[in-house]
Amino acid sequence: MRRVITVTVINQSGVLNRVTGLLMKRQFNIESITVGHTEQQGISKMTFIVNVEDEAKIEQLVKQLSKQIDVIKVNDITDKSIVMRELALIKVVAPPNLRSEINSIVEPFRGSIIDMGKNVITYQIVGNPEKIDAFIELIRPYGIKELTRTGATAFVRDAQIKPSAQLSILQ
Repeated sequence: MRRVITVTVINQSGVLNRVTGLLMKRQFNIESITVGHTEQQGISKMTFIVNVEDEAKIEQLVKQLSKQIDVIKVNDITDKSIVMRELALIKVVAPPNLRSEINSIVEPFRGSIIDMGKNVITYQIVGNPEKIDAFIELIRPYGIKELTRTGATAFVRDAQIKPSAQLSILQ
């Protein structure tokens, strides 16, 4: 099961290495990692997406990350209402006679052209990872010359939706 883990850390040399080293020692495969400054000076937030089958292993990981000296807070936000985004830059083979056809695919994804050459267009797509995967699969037949993704970043929404009691006429 894919888990989304956020780790708030003191922004100093070696923190990323210590945190990823811990995941490596425990044989967690990091599918995605992003790190960036927060609104507080000297504090950064890491967002990891890891595949974990055993619920006990994820609890163990959260506890071990929390014990790290530079770690302020660790959260498994997978089961919460979250906002998650990723950025992809995709160079697509786009000769002039196919550009309008390709752009009609890009438009529903709200992609934007960020560079254009004689036979190549570079698009920027922002959204959740599944949206980007869907776009890549649709554009692949035209020829992807180059592709790069930032990795997902996420945080918990302010308003958490509580499951409501379902009413049934059969009760």
